[in-house]
Amino acid sequence: MNIPSVFWLVPIASVVALGMAWSFFRQMMAEDEGTPRMREIALHVRRGAMAYLKQQYKVVGIVFVVLALVFSFMAYVLQVQNPWVPFAFLTGGFFSGLAGFFGMKTATYASARTANAARQGLNRGLKVAFRSGAVMGLVVVGLGLLDIALWFVALNYFYAGDNMALITITTTMLTFGMGASTQALFARVGGGIYTKAADVGADLVGKVEADIPEDDPRNPATIADNVGDNVGDVAGMGADLYESYCGSILSTAALGATAFALNPDMQMRAVIAPMIIASVGIFLSLVGIYLVRTKEGATMRDLLRSLGLGTNVSAVLIAVASFLILYLLQIENWLGVSFSVLTGLAAGVIIGQATEYYTSQSYKPTQQIAESSQTGSATVIIKGIGTGMISTMIPVVTISVAIMLSYLFANGFDLTMNAQSISTGLYGIGIAAVGMLSTLGITLATDAYGPIADNAGGNAEMSGLGEDVRHRTDALDALGNTTAATGKGFAIGSAALTALALLASYVEEIKIAMIRAVEQGETFVDAAGNVFNPAAANMLDYMDYFQVTLMNPKVLVGAFIGGMAAFLFCGLTMGAVGRAAQTMVEEVRRQFREIKGILEGKATPDYGRCVAISTRSAQKEMIFPSLLAILIPIVVGLLLGVAGVMGLLVGGLTAGFTLAVFMANAGGAWDNAKKMVEEGNFGGKGSACHKATIVGDTVGDPFKDTSGPSLNILIKLMSMVSIVMAGLTVAFGM
Repeated sequence: MNIPSVFWLVPIASVVALGMAWSFFRQMMAEDEGTPRMREIALHVRRGAMAYLKQQYKVVGIVFVVLALVFSFMAYVLQVQNPWVPFAFLTGGFFSGLAGFFGMKTATYASARTANAARQGLNRGLKVAFRSGAVMGLVVVGLGLLDIALWFVALNYFYAGDNMALITITTTMLTFGMGASTQALFARVGGGIYTKAADVGADLVGKVEADIPEDDPRNPATIADNVGDNVGDVAGMGADLYESYCGSILSTAALGATAFALNPDMQMRAVIAPMIIASVGIFLSLVGIYLVRTKEGATMRDLLRSLGLGTNVSAVLIAVASFLILYLLQIENWLGVSFSVLTGLAAGVIIGQATEYYTSQSYKPTQQIAESSQTGSATVIIKGIGTGMISTMIPVVTISVAIMLSYLFANGFDLTMNAQSISTGLYGIGIAAVGMLSTLGITLATDAYGPIADNAGGNAEMSGLGEDVRHRTDALDALGNTTAATGKGFAIGSAALTALALLASYVEEIKIAMIRAVEQGETFVDAAGNVFNPAAANMLDYMDYFQVTLMNPKVLVGAFIGGMAAFLFCGLTMGAVGRAAQTMVEEVRRQFREIKGILEGKATPDYGRCVAISTRSAQKEMIFPSLLAILIPIVVGLLLGVAGVMGLLVGGLTAGFTLAVFMANAGGAWDNAKKMVEEGNFGGKGSACHKATIVGDTVGDPFKDTSGPSLNILIKLMSMVSIVMAGLTVAFGM
């Protein structure tokens, strides 16, 4: 099948993104790293981060080899899977891990340079930190589109002449999303456990018990804390959004192949449309990146406005560009599909603004949490939990409206619910997710900026830089807390739309698995005793055949298990953080007790031991929760069949999305309430109110940095595993 010439914009855009990432990296490396002390601290953090990542990749590498062997057995021995799956799975994991590695390498070199730039001015510090964060954003979109382009070209060559070529190609490409999801989950969970074990230990013993400032060099856990910011919020977030980005494009391409299967020319255009939109989004993200700057003495609102200018300009430009792209591609109902893209973009902006409102200290919810510290830590926790729960309303309503509008725009407001109407409507939902993620280059830059600014503040404190420098790095850090919370909300919102598109792709994978089984001589008979023809059936026929209805107890049981899985996963990861933090607290107390002169600044703490504790705890604790996410869909598929899996995915999506928003926003609000007190409100640093907000922030740490952000990977990974295991479910499911 001939690939349209416009497709070659995809690999070109990926190369441009990677080239600009390299350029920004070189610009950052050309900056001065500061004093010898600043360089020494940065080196400690860099070595710790790379040592952790090396150890994590060893563990994850073993898991990937085992899973690839399992997929090979399914493909070549059982013959219930496409033979390309093992290779696609490995490349997805490799590119996801590579994106995280490049982003973290950049961040660990950028922190001291950001602190040194802040000595010259606020705008200078913002520029260095943000351009360094942009490396992460551009690497993710560049590698993602490169992986997609390579697989699309290769599979088109091998499946040329196949009458189901594009459906087979796009569903096969979906499986490299499982590799990306698996890598992302390990990165998120492992990084989250690492960073929060160190953070909790540093805060509870250093700030509350020993009454020393944050990032004080006398605190043994402070280097591990700074390392954790990189492995969790840079490498973890990068791998996470790499998976969302690729998943949204691939699931939409698969839905396009199905929706327009009867029109080969339109089918090809519908398949490449999300890839083209994402490619143009790279160029427009670069425009936004160059717009970000601020003035000296800027307030938090000024800083937020600076970042908002870049992201909003990129969003407006891609909205206009999407109309032009879909018109030129002559997509059927191009105007309606364009409005679906616009719906996704608008939903992303609304969720981001709602997250900012509930987590920024510039607004009432966080201010009220800080105010509640006057009556102790218990009221801080109660108020934070309540705020987090209330904050779920706007994102849930926004996603719900976005789902309905994108569905109806794409199918021309056809409410007949026939198979064609549903297929084109689902294509609209998928392309709405692409719209939301189309400017990921700059959106992820604002997120990766956060841990760079946080580390810069730590470096400034430990290096003993002046109060004016620390004031600037504090401002950049507070902005980073808000952008990180906004980024998590954005990631969760995009995960919801992507997971819904993957749910429809699962049905298509079931169809291909059944056709493959029929070719091998198997017969499928429906409840009425009629032979079921998979090749001639549409989506509604499959729903009827597998009795996917709320009256089927298999669907209901699957939904309950899906909802439970979200809470079980959070419980396991929260418990892991608790156990790791306990070990860290005991170690920090031991050092304060046994190494004489630490608190007087006359002796050097054993930073390496705390780094080793976090590393060991993360490697040990991340295995079980991550494997559970892979095993649950397989077990449900074997015991409850397709109907049970559909229920599982719906239950996991609804419960996981709401729980993730609650945890991310509650944690972000607690963090910024603490920052608000540290600025001098309600008694300032060292006061009883300050200690109360530190307790709230400590509770919120695993909420916002471990369990909450891992949930959006969980709901996508369960969908990806279900898609990859569709052949097994058809062959052996009950």
